[in-house]
Amino acid sequence: MKFFLDTAEIDEIREMAATGLVDGVTTNPSLILKSGRDYFEVTKEICDLIDGPVSAEVAATDYDGMLREAAHIYDIADNIALKVPLTVDGLRACKHFNDQGKMVNVTLCFSSAQALLAAKAGATFISPFVGRHDDVGFDGMQLIEDIRLIYDNYQFATQILVASTRHPIHIVESARIGADVVTLPAKVLRQMFNHPLTANGLAAFVSDWEKTGQTIAK
Repeated sequence: MKFFLDTAEIDEIREMAATGLVDGVTTNPSLILKSGRDYFEVTKEICDLIDGPVSAEVAATDYDGMLREAAHIYDIADNIALKVPLTVDGLRACKHFNDQGKMVNVTLCFSSAQALLAAKAGATFISPFVGRHDDVGFDGMQLIEDIRLIYDNYQFATQILVASTRHPIHIVESARIGADVVTLPAKVLRQMFNHPLTANGLAAFVSDWEKTGQTIAK
């Protein structure tokens, strides 16, 4: 499973990338707003830090507008994945750029029917939003199971990119189901390291080692 960071904060990306666990980054208009940075400046900086796909979203909602914006967005770096909404115009744009061999991330997916359409349009990634799905009383992880089954039935190449993840259980369940990618806030990635037994065990080992009076490296 690939881990993408869901952020436009350069310091977070740099810190987490140093672990060797980050395979890509996803951004969206809300994350750009939160960063307070220029869209092109921050996206280029992210692409310089990360070798894997960096999702950058269009602002236009019509097909022609998406194509105009995409010409500038794809020019930022070779590892850009254009992010388009799951609409008729978004899927038209997805098909257009897939035919050109470019990466496309179709976002705001909330049903398996939508995911099926995105796969047929040639999406590189489909981004189902599990957290937001849970928020309105639906089972976000059941959606991932349904999409996995459909894609496996027809050997679609589209990668399931689980988005709107809120806690480590979302990540573990996505892995159990067989999702290809999860995108997660840096906070959730940090939480995955933590377990009280690890902390307690390490504290005991450190204490016992100090009592030996030995040194491994001088």
